[in-house]
Order: sequence, then C-alpha cells, then structure tokens
Amino acid sequence: MARAQLATVDIGPFIHGDASARLSVARAFGSALESTGFAVLVGHDVPQAHVQETYDAVRAFFALPLDVKMQSAAPEKVKRRGYLPVGIESVAATLEDETPPDLCEALVFSAPHRAAGPQAKANIWPPKPDRLSKCVLRYCAAMSALNGQLSRLAALALEMPEDYFEPWYRDPALTLRFVNYPDQKDPPQPGQLRYGAHHDYGGLTILRQDSAPGGLQIYADGAWADVEIIANSFVINVGDLMARWTNDRWRSTLHRVVNPDRGLTGSTQRLSMVAFTGPNETMEVACLPSCCSADRPPRYDPVVAGSYIQAKLAQSMELTHQTVGYHQPVS
Repeated sequence: MARAQLATVDIGPFIHGDASARLSVARAFGSALESTGFAVLVGHDVPQAHVQETYDAVRAFFALPLDVKMQSAAPEKVKRRGYLPVGIESVAATLEDETPPDLCEALVFSAPHRAAGPQAKANIWPPKPDRLSKCVLRYCAAMSALNGQLSRLAALALEMPEDYFEPWYRDPALTLRFVNYPDQKDPPQPGQLRYGAHHDYGGLTILRQDSAPGGLQIYADGAWADVEIIANSFVINVGDLMARWTNDRWRSTLHRVVNPDRGLTGSTQRLSMVAFTGPNETMEVACLPSCCSADRPPRYDPVVAGSYIQAKLAQSMELTHQTVGYHQPVS
C-alpha cells in the first residue's frame, strides 16, 4: 500500500514567531489543505503528558466489561454523546454504501459549556469518572485552544485578516470522540472495516492517532494511501462545511480506517482521539471573499452552520437505519 504524501506543518513559528514566520506557516498550511485536504501538525503547545494521560484513561474505560460501559450509553442511542458499542455504526452509509457495521466502539463528549445547548444534550460520564473526567476536561480545553489557533492560521492561509473568523469561533462547536478499534478475533465480513469510507461534515477535524496496525487511509489520485504515524503530532483534515466555506478551495477528502493484517501476532487494538470542530451553530456560512470572484463564482448557497450539520446527520441517520438499525453520525 502506498503512503499518503501529506505535508508536515510546524505550527510553532505561528504560535511564537513574528509576522513573517506566521505568514510562512499559514501558506504551508493552506497549500496542504488545497492539495490533499489533510496536514500533519507538529510544534503545537499541547503537552504530550496530557495527551498520554487522556489516552490511558480512555483506554482503561474501553477495557471495562460491556455491561459497565453500557451504563454510559445514551438512552436515545445517538452518536452525539455517551458510549457507543461495537456493531451499531456503519458510517459508509452516509455515502449510500451498504456495508456491515464498523468494527469500533466510541465514547463521545461535547465541550462542557455546550453540553446542554440546543444542539446537544448533557454529557454522560461513566460511573466513578474522577480520573477520566479530569483528563477529558483538560483535553477538551487543549483542543479548544488549538482550535482557536487553527482558526487564526486558517484566516491567514485564506488571505483574510487573522481575526476574520473570530465572530464565527467566539463560541465554536466542539465534539470529542474517542474511538476504540478492538482486536479482531474473528475475520471481518466482506466489505467490513474498522471505520468505513466517509467525509467529515464540519470545519476542521483534529485527530491524534496511535501506532497500532490497521490505521487511517485517505483516497487520493484514484487510490487509497496510508497516513504515516508521526510522534506527538495531530492530523488535521477539512470537513464538508469548511470545503463549502472555501468554495472547494480546501478539499474534504474521503478517508477510512482499515483492518489490520490477519497474519499479525499480538494485539492490534487501536485508539484514536478525535476533536470535531466547527463554527457556532447559529452563524451563517457563505463563500469567503478570498475564495470567490467573477471567474470563480460561489458554488453553494449560504447555510446556517448548525442547520447544515443537522441536515447531514438526518440524511445519514436515515440511510443507516436502513442498513444497521440505528445510529446518528457525527462528522
């Protein structure tokens, strides 16, 4: 399998450098999202110790017996909050691809200040969640800070004033999704993957992946390619709403998580920590001034961010009802 040619962008000079350094980073970031829709981000200020502590706490949750984990499942069985067991999702259904359920389980939280808002219900914390809740809340704060830096970086990359997105990201959408891909004791069904081919729906996605086999692939130049694991990095990718905002200047690229090689020995368990970000749900998203012109008119009508995401969720939920029974995808 070929390796994806993703740009590695060091955000350190943007966070700590002068105007020239900031602009240089922004150009590299924008170029990556125009060419592949993905970038590998290094030089961030998220402490590796905090990332590892969160990883360990979430992994400990997934090691609990199923009946204990199910105490954290949402009664309405949606993907927006709580625990989701293996076997109820088939994300490829969003592309009308009828495949068996994805081989993963997940634990989902909204940013605490938005967990009781109109677009989300209160988070469901596991029993005796002291360590887990502390780690998740700290990780959420780190992702919120990084998202703020990315919004300013994105503005410069798109030839806009650095604070251009501030009204949209004053109270942004943020969902944390911790995804566990268990060891596969039994062979997958035909067409069954750890996570099927899909596009994300929102703004920018921030992914921390581990080095276990059976990982992320993107679809580029007519073929699937593996995404390299770089220590202490985040993979950033463009969602459909951001692609729409940029008039498809930035690409929302098809991606998936594949199964590990059946010939491997030892554990192939994989844990991904995902932050889905987007503008405030009440804000209108229309073609950015720097992304449209007389020669490149807007391809899409303006939309309200939250309504757009909800329509995507409703569409994909209906498709998935037809294939696996229930589920409400998020990005």
